[in-house]
Amino acid sequence: MSKKVDARGYSCPQPVLITKKALEEDASGVEVLVDNNTACMNVKRYMEHAGYSVSIEEVEEDFLVVGTK
Repeated sequence: MSKKVDARGYSCPQPVLITKKALEEDASGVEVLVDNNTACMNVKRYMEHAGYSVSIEEVEEDFLVVGTK
């Protein structure tokens, strides 16, 4: 089960830093909830660069970015 992280309310680069910390704690994957498109794209790019498969799901007004190995 991947780690779940709520990064809503943070502006970049904070969501990326939160994601990085979560992946250091559990390298198998992470689910990051963000509330804006910029954070969504930055987290997606970071996880892809780190070698994760990434999917994005819209959850009401937010985005759930899921990265798995």
